[in-house]
Amino acid sequence: MNAPLLKPPIFATLGCRLNAYETEAMKELAAAAGIEGAVVINTCAVTAEAVRKAKQEIRKLARENPGAQIIVTGCAAQTEPETFAAMAEVTKVIGNTEKMQAATWANLKAPDLIGITEKVQVDDIMSVRETAGHLIDGFGRHRAYVQVQNGCDHRCTFCIIPYGRGNSRSVPAGVVIEQIKRLVDKGFNEVVLTGVDLTSWGADLPATPRLGDLVMRILRLVPDLPRLRISSIDSIEADDALMGAIATEPRLMPHLHLSLQAGDDMILKRMKRRHLRDDAIRFCEDALKLRPDMIFGADIIAGFPTETEAMFENSLKLITDCNLTFLHVFPFSPRKGTPAARMPQLQGPEIKARAARLRSAGDTALKRHLTAQLGQSHRILLEGPRMGRTEQFTEVAFEADHPEGQILTATIRGTQGTRLLA
Repeated sequence: MNAPLLKPPIFATLGCRLNAYETEAMKELAAAAGIEGAVVINTCAVTAEAVRKAKQEIRKLARENPGAQIIVTGCAAQTEPETFAAMAEVTKVIGNTEKMQAATWANLKAPDLIGITEKVQVDDIMSVRETAGHLIDGFGRHRAYVQVQNGCDHRCTFCIIPYGRGNSRSVPAGVVIEQIKRLVDKGFNEVVLTGVDLTSWGADLPATPRLGDLVMRILRLVPDLPRLRISSIDSIEADDALMGAIATEPRLMPHLHLSLQAGDDMILKRMKRRHLRDDAIRFCEDALKLRPDMIFGADIIAGFPTETEAMFENSLKLITDCNLTFLHVFPFSPRKGTPAARMPQLQGPEIKARAARLRSAGDTALKRHLTAQLGQSHRILLEGPRMGRTEQFTEVAFEADHPEGQILTATIRGTQGTRLLA
């Protein structure tokens, strides 16, 4: 008699790239533990809307997988476990620390999830001191993501994430470099450094190195790595070594995504940010002087509490003043437990209207960038047979198939929506 086929667990990821990275790590942990037939939802807590979507996803997956054990984890599970424990569909709620531990998954082996341990396994994230995360070799098909940092020591008034991720912890440089060497040996041509507060990397390590030190060390010790990319950074924390790398290292990609959030000084102070408007503008000017082909993306919040029309206009003008190309717009959403939730709130329609104006200005800036690339030659990493990205992270579509994972040089002949054509 044939043994029954094992049904692998289903994973759903909401939120940031770091969550997606950790989902890949959980897949490895679940496979090693022999988990079968469960549904795992890795949630996001960045906005109230993100939590609403998490609940929606849980109910949808429960309907689509009747009888399956539903395991909820991620930032929303960490910050408000009682919300998910109260849902009839949910079997287990697991915290952000617990989800990365092999012992957790060993204790969750299906089909006996219920009754082994309490429904909620969420410890105090602020007590966690070990280095970030479970290292995996090869998240992403052709571009590998490497988690080098987790958590955040800052307390911006709108942000719940430190309570979901804990305080900042860094992965030692030697561990990072060994992983990147393995990724290069596997054929990856681009590596992206990721974290919650990437520019805080090293503060908890001996001799307190900075992110720029890590970047320079990677490029020196992994000479076969063609492309190194940095994910979102806090520009006010950019160190001299990082600026030096921007100026002198062509293998460091000319694309930075900046955590700006607003362009008005009063709003920035009420957000408890560590920079002012002029600081952001100065950073972008300095980076462009060092690397003229540098492109910036940025996070901007629309409709923060107390924001007047004049304050909003300052955020809108930041797109031009900082030469922003890729804009991530977040309509303000109050998060319970944050100081901003207790501030005087704007009305929903006004928040949505301002977010729409920001997105429209962002679309215009992106079109301007795309048009400027016509006739230019770019080195493009192929993510699919007919799709890739330039060093500036602009998407490029091709008419004919090309080998995936390779870097090729092509001339831009047109634009289509948010893409270049080559």
